[in-house]
Order: sequence, then structure tokens, then C-alpha cells
Amino acid sequence: MNTQAHPQSTRILSASTLAFTVCFAVWTIFSIIGIGIREQLGLSETQFGLLIGMPILTGSLSRVALGVWSDRYGGRLVFTLTMLAAAVATLLLSQAETYPQILLAGLGVGIAGGSFAVGVAYVSRWYPPQKQGTALGIFGMGNIGAAVTKLVAPFVLVAFGWQSVAQIWAAALAITAVLFWITTQDDPVLVERRRTGVKPKSVWLELEPLKNVQVWRFSLYYFFVFGAFVALALWLPRYLTQVYQLDIKTAGLIAALFSIPASFFRAYGGHLSDVYGARRVLYWTFLVSVAATFLLAYPPTDYRVHGAQETFAFHLEMSLPSFVVIIFVLGFFMALGKAAVYKHIPVYYPDHVGAVGGLVGMIGGLGGFVLPILFGVLLDLTGLWTSCFMALFVLVGTALVWMHLAILRMEREAAAPVLRKLPELPEMEEIHGAKQVGVLGSHRVLAHWRPEDHAFWVQEGKRIAHRNLWLSIPCLLLSFAVWMVWSVVVAKLPVIGFRYSTNELFWLAALPGLSGATLRIFYSFMVPIFGGRLWTTLTTWSLMIPAVGIGFAVQNPETPYWVFLLLALLCGFGGGNFASSMSNISFFFPRAEKGNALALNAGLGNLGVSVVQFLVPLVITAGVFGALGGESQVAIQGDETTSLWLQNAGFIWVPFIAVAATAAWLGMNDIASAKASFSEQSVIFQRLHNWLMCWLYTGTFGSFIGYSAAFPLLTKTQFPEVNALQLAFLGPLVGALSRSLTGWVADKYGGGRVTFWVFVAMMAGVGGVLYGLNMQSFPVFFTSFLALFCATGIGNASTFQMIPAIMTKEMQRLMPDADAKTRQRQVEKEAAAITGFTSAIAAFGAFFIPKSYGTSIALTGSAQAALWAFLIFYISCLVLTWGVYTRKGGLLHDLERQRRAIPAQPAAAK
Repeated sequence: MNTQAHPQSTRILSASTLAFTVCFAVWTIFSIIGIGIREQLGLSETQFGLLIGMPILTGSLSRVALGVWSDRYGGRLVFTLTMLAAAVATLLLSQAETYPQILLAGLGVGIAGGSFAVGVAYVSRWYPPQKQGTALGIFGMGNIGAAVTKLVAPFVLVAFGWQSVAQIWAAALAITAVLFWITTQDDPVLVERRRTGVKPKSVWLELEPLKNVQVWRFSLYYFFVFGAFVALALWLPRYLTQVYQLDIKTAGLIAALFSIPASFFRAYGGHLSDVYGARRVLYWTFLVSVAATFLLAYPPTDYRVHGAQETFAFHLEMSLPSFVVIIFVLGFFMALGKAAVYKHIPVYYPDHVGAVGGLVGMIGGLGGFVLPILFGVLLDLTGLWTSCFMALFVLVGTALVWMHLAILRMEREAAAPVLRKLPELPEMEEIHGAKQVGVLGSHRVLAHWRPEDHAFWVQEGKRIAHRNLWLSIPCLLLSFAVWMVWSVVVAKLPVIGFRYSTNELFWLAALPGLSGATLRIFYSFMVPIFGGRLWTTLTTWSLMIPAVGIGFAVQNPETPYWVFLLLALLCGFGGGNFASSMSNISFFFPRAEKGNALALNAGLGNLGVSVVQFLVPLVITAGVFGALGGESQVAIQGDETTSLWLQNAGFIWVPFIAVAATAAWLGMNDIASAKASFSEQSVIFQRLHNWLMCWLYTGTFGSFIGYSAAFPLLTKTQFPEVNALQLAFLGPLVGALSRSLTGWVADKYGGGRVTFWVFVAMMAGVGGVLYGLNMQSFPVFFTSFLALFCATGIGNASTFQMIPAIMTKEMQRLMPDADAKTRQRQVEKEAAAITGFTSAIAAFGAFFIPKSYGTSIALTGSAQAALWAFLIFYISCLVLTWGVYTRKGGLLHDLERQRRAIPAQPAAAK
């Protein structure tokens, strides 16, 4: 497209920018009127964060749909309708009186924020690629609408009330919608499509690029540069009025000093991206933002330095002028970064600007919803106003590291053909010339790995593969130990002086499950990016952080609760490691031996749960590390007073982690060909059986890991007279052994049939636990739980045995014309992906089961309500297994009754 052929492009850009400015002013209206609403309704910090974030939620979630509709029906029509709908919602907001009504109206107001995706799709069609960065940067200047609200709305609020602000902003938006429709026209692409009669692409084709990991990486960038901008635009007036005791007018003016550069200079960011490249602009954005957020995150602190002669005392606190300057700098570079992110989209995805731009905008907008709520929660938990900038420091640091690693990987791949031709020491090329026969690389990188080649496997491959397996197993065992260490620690916190409620203790036991399950989703894709050797080493070393942190935190009963919450989340590093460990080992073994190798890796790794629950109760009774480990704590339980070294629960793993991580680095290998495409595997999200197996595997493994995490604390709360820590390890031990020793049952009788009876046994087990609680009989309670653990172990193996059998049957239906070899390759690819995904989803049981116990006890005084919920869930699993798979006419009925051989598991897993 040539700009000279479209002289009206300047008019279109001007009208679109003005419309987006008004939309953005409406979208951020709660940053000012929210303060008036908060005072009127007496809201807490968390409620206030939810209030100002509600419009951001709708504006973010609507962006994908609005972007797609803009591509299909034209940006002019969709933009106009979006503004009119938001105007109606804003007018209705002025009539709301209660907090729920205001929240509901806020959802409608948020539609104004979705206009960004519409404008990007609309404006980009009027400019050639070499000018789209500048054009979209100018359009993005509409962010200045946030500054307009902060400058004008406080005066209207003080003079007439917050309802008048909503009414005036609604009128302005409706007038803008009419003017926009009158002064613009349909874009050239839409006009040409109508002229030729070409139908627009289907919605599924529009969304096709969203399978690329690259799109989600762009989304993380935008989550910071835009989402954090919106969050701060909403949060700063409140921050300034509380931290620096400013009135609302002055706070709004200073907040505008952040919003204006973060909007106005977006056009300059687009120009810089066109001239110097978006990548360079993003590097500068993230580097400066890391420095700025670090300075802003430093809380007011008093120091006392004891010198040789006297003690020096001084105070560090950021002054208001310094704060304003740094905020201005942060806003300036956020503006550059927003333009740089959107410079990528029309270049990488010229035919899907609406869908990709909508997704990136949606994720970025969600930052504006999630972050204010997070700011409020962090403030409630820590009492530190600067905690909001601590969160932003972590966020931008993550974005910078991911971008840099992704760029390094792309550069290595692009330069690989040239690098392979260089000598081992490139700087010696002139001396050695062609005589140098070494190649750039290392003996740790396996350039040619052929496990299916029998001769290669027998002569060399088997030895290397088994070495990597036996180095991986202790790393995974330690990962499970650190993941589950809170299941033991929380039971001892009250006896050494920590005054936490039962619900707070269950939160600590549950959070590692939440973070670990979430990390599994991401860890699944890390081995092809970093290499198995490097990633195993890094993830094993990462266990040091929670292990050492727990060791220090438990020594002081004055340690804030939020510190323990953070350490509990960091223990999720251990839970996430399973996905990458299984992915790595699966590359080393041939199909005929893959199932056994992965079973060893997973089964012995699972023993880490038993190890932690057996070992920790022993090591906390003695000063294992002497003076290095710190002093003991006085433990008071009933009339008995003892000494405990609870810090050993964390410190005990430190030497083993160091040894295992070092051994992994020195002894493991990377496989050059170990690459897996996310887009190829993402087809599983269209498979119904992927989601059904997630449900069933949550019933088996989710129960195993959830019961493991909660069993010690549950026993302690329900049977306080019993020393639960001496017996807690038996449950996970039974579950791990039953999984590894009963896999042959599913092979012989069929995974579906075994899974059916597993859920029958689990229902009986829950019934026994309920009976034991009712009768206050610990033997019945404990025996029933052991039966539950045994059933979950059998079910872990049987559900995974079902996956390749299901996909084999499905491929006969989905690929009827393909040859057997092609179908089998697809079966292996999809079965492996489903295995990994189900293991990630099921791991959330480590969060939900402990949290369910805590909530049940808090609300009813007993854990029985949670157990009844689990029983209902197992009934649904039983019905699902029978109705879909094992009944006569079910998918696996004929296959399992005839006892046909089930294909080898492509990923025996967790």
C-alpha cells in the first residue's frame, strides 16, 4: 500500500487518534472517581483495587473479539459501535448506588478499552510497513486520555460529584462516535474485498497465529509496557494521597506527569522503531525500567551502623521530587516500549493484525486489571506502599531475560551453518586453517542422536541415556522434596510461636501446589529452548532459593506472613521441574524403552514426597549443622516443652541440591535435535479427549499430590493427640510404590477398566475417612487414607495408559486416509503432548485440596465438607470413565475386552 495513493490516511489517523483518546479517558475514569466511590462506600484496599480494575478486565478480554471483527467487518463500523456501547454503560454507571452495581457497570465501561485493537487493525491498513510503526505510535498517543481524566476529572469530582464525571464523559464519547462515523470511511482492504466479492477469513483462520509462542512473548512485553502503565495510571492518585499526603487535585496533576509522557512519546517510540529497530528500543525500555522500578521499590528505611567509636543512624526515603522524576522517566520509556511491541505485529503477521494485535492488547490490558488488584493485595499483606514497584521490578526483569534468551536462541539458529564450519577455537583459524578438524561445540552436546538405530543404541546410546536418567532422578526427587516441604513445616509453626490461623496454615500448604502446577505449563517447553543439561542444572539450583529462605525465615517468629507466602510460592520451582525433567528424558530413549525409563524417572521422583515427610521430622529434632544452622527454638505442645531446629527442614536439602546440580552439569548431555514445536502440539487443545483426561488425571494424580501436601496438617488439626509427622510419609510412599508396581495391571486388563475400579476404590476410601472423622477413630482414618493413596497410585498409571490407546482409536477416525506409519507418528506426538498437559493441570490438586480443607474447617469447623466435595468429584470421574470409555459401545470397550496390545507410552509421566 502506498501512502500517496491514499491522501485521506492522515485524516483517518487523526480521527482514530482522537477517538481513542476519548475512549481511553473513559476507560480510566475510575482512577479519579474511584477515590470518591471508595470514601462513599468505605472500601478496603483490595476492594478498591478490584473496583479500578473492573473496566480494565472487560477492555482487555474484548480486544481479541473486537480485533477479529475489525478484520472481518471493518474498523470504522466496529469502532463506532464500540464507542456507543461504552457511552451507554458510562451513563448507566452514574445511576449505580451499591458496590456490586458499580462493579457491573464498570464491566460495561471497560468496552471503551477494547477500541485499541479496533484502531490498530483499522489504522495499519492505511500505511505501508515501513511507516506503520510511526502511524501506530501516533494512534497509541490516545493513551493521553488517561492524563485528560486526571487533569480535568478531579475538578468536576470536587465541584459536582463523581456521578457528574460519568455523565459528562459518556456524552463526550457519544459525540465522538458520531463525529468519527461522519469523518472516516471504510479501509481499502475492506473496500477491495467487497468489490471482488471475496469472503473474509473464518474466525479460526484469523486466530491461527495465536498458536505461536512468539505471540505470547510479545504479550508479556505488552503486559508490562502497557498493563503496568494502566495499572500505575489508576493506582498513582491513591498512592500519592497516602504516601505523600497530597490532595486529590495535586495527586491527579502529578499522576498526569506520568501518563502524559507514557502516551505522548509513543509516537516517538514508533519513529525510533522504524529507524533503529523495535528490538533495540525494547532493550533500552526494559533496562531503564529495571533500574527505575528497583529505585521506586526501595521502602523507607532506618539504618544504624555501629562504628568503632560511635553508632551512625540515618534514614533513606525517596522524596516527592525524586519520585516524580523517576516516574516521568519510567513513563517515557514505557511509551517507547508500547510502540516497539506493536511495530512487530504488522511486520510479523500482516494478514492477522486484528487477531494478533487483539491478543497482545488483551494480555497487556489484563495487566491493567490484575496489577491494581495485586497492588492492593500486596499492600494488605505487607503494609508496604512500595510493594507495587517490587512486583513491577520482578515483571520487567522476567520480560528482559526472556527476550534476551529468545534473541540469543534465534541468533544461534541463524548462525549455526556458519559456526559449524569454524574451528574449535575460532580465533586460531588463521594459524590452523583447514587442518583444524574440531568443530565448534562440546562433547556434552549430542549432535547425532539415533536411539531407534539398534546398533547405535547398543554400542553407545544406551550407556549415555541411562547416565542421564540416573542423574535426572535425584534432581527430580529433590524437586518433589522441596515442593512438598511445607506439608511438614506448617504443622510445626504454631508450636514454636507463629500465631497463624488454621486457614492461613492451609494456605501455606496449598500455594506450592498452585505455583508448581502453573510453572509446569511453561517448563514443558523449556528443554528445546535451553537444552536439557542446562535447564536441569538451573532448575535444580533454583531449589536453593526456597530451601535457604525457609531455613532463615522459621528462626524468627516475627517474620511477616507475606514472607512465608512468597517462600511457599517459590517452592513451586520443585513442582514445575517435573514437566521439563520428563520432557528431557523422553528424548534419550527409544519407543520400546521410553515407558520404563519415564516410569523410573517419575516414580522415583515421586518418592521425594515420602522422603521429605520421613526425613524432616527427624532432622528438626537435632542441631545437624551445629553453629552454622542457628540456634534451636523452644517448642511448646500441650504440657511438653522440647527444642526444635525447624530451620533444618530447609537447610537439609542444600548440600544435596549442590551435589545434584553440579553432577547434572558435569554428567548430563544436550541433544542437538531435541526440538518440539508448540504449534504442532497445540492441536491437542482441539481434542475433546485431552480435556476429559485432564479431568480423570486430576482425580488420580491431583488427589495423590493434594493429599500428600495436606495429610500431615489435616491429621494434626483433626487428631491433635497423634504425632502425625511420624506417619505422614507412609501415604505418599504407598502411592508411589503402587504406581510403579501395578502398571502391568493396566497393560493386561486395559487402562479404562482399571481406572473405573480405581474411582470405586477412591469413593470407598473417602467414605472410610469420613467415618473415621465422625467416630474420631484415627486407625480407621489413617487406614482409609492409605487405601486412598494406593488407589491414586494405581490410577496414575492406568490413566496414562489410556492416553495412547485413546489417540490410536481417534486417529483411525481423524486420519482415515493416512497410512499406518503416518497415523502412528501423529498418535505419538499428540499422546505425548496430552500426557504433559494433563500432568500440569492435575498438579493443581496440590493447591485445591489443602485449600479446600482449610476453607472447610474455617467455615464449618471440620474437614468433612471438603471430603464430601471430593466424593462427588470421584463420582463424576466414575461416570465419565464408564460413559465415554468402558461401557459397551465406549471408545475403549472392544479394545480392552480383546486385550489388544496398547502402544508404548510416549510420555509416562508424573
